Amino acid sequence: MGTLRKAIYAVGFWVRETGQAIDRLGCRLQGNYYFHEQLSRHRTLMNIFDKVPNVHKDAFVAPSASVIGDVQIGQGSSIWYGCVLRGDVNSVRIGSGTNIQDNSLVHVAKSNLSGKVLPTIIGDNVTVGHSAVLHGCTVEDESFIGTGATLLDGVVVEKNSMVAAGALVRQNTKIPCGEVWGGNPAKFMRKLTEEEIAAFFSQSATNYSNLALVHAAENAKTFDEVEFKKVLHKKFARRDEEYNSMLGVVQEVPPS
Repeated sequence: MGTLRKAIYAVGFWVRETGQAIDRLGCRLQGNYYFHEQLSRHRTLMNIFDKVPNVHKDAFVAPSASVIGDVQIGQGSSIWYGCVLRGDVNSVRIGSGTNIQDNSLVHVAKSNLSGKVLPTIIGDNVTVGHSAVLHGCTVEDESFIGTGATLLDGVVVEKNSMVAAGALVRQNTKIPCGEVWGGNPAKFMRKLTEEEIAAFFSQSATNYSNLALVHAAENAKTFDEVEFKKVLHKKFARRDEEYNSMLGVVQEVPPS
């Protein structure tokens, strides 16, 4: 059986090499008029220097996200489409059950003016809204960073705190536990109630952890599985009864 597999691999390798050789020959024959197609070089996980991303096997990283260098992502966390987590001049640490939503940027600072080292540390069950920017800051467990918020170097968001959407939190600001801050520059707005803390923070993280499982399963499908699902969906798509009656359509029932 091993010999057969080696033979099949060798034939496949030969066919691919032959195809590439023919393509190169065709380009030479076309001279200055040939079209050279560049393949995408995007890598979801990328080393930088000697720094290697460390992603838990149960975490979800979307295919269009970029996780670069010294970045650690914990169990059940999710990094959504278009996010960039760049741990090049320092480290990024993300706990368990945390979600970094679409198009957010997480970066680090080597140090501030006083020489303090500034990694970015995000705790457990944190929600970071779409298009947020976190730079050299600390966000403690079960906190919420709103859509489009910006946290600058040295910011500390304590546990069970909220930064409102669009807020700009200036350097070295400390947001105490249980408070809501918003505006530009961000200022104290109000205290969170016990009911809000109990119901909102952990539930938001749980919702995204569950949603990440769905996206991970869909992204893991092969090309054939995706195409087969398209065919089934087209054949058994549910339509409004009135719409169907106008067209004279008798809806098929999908097989069990």
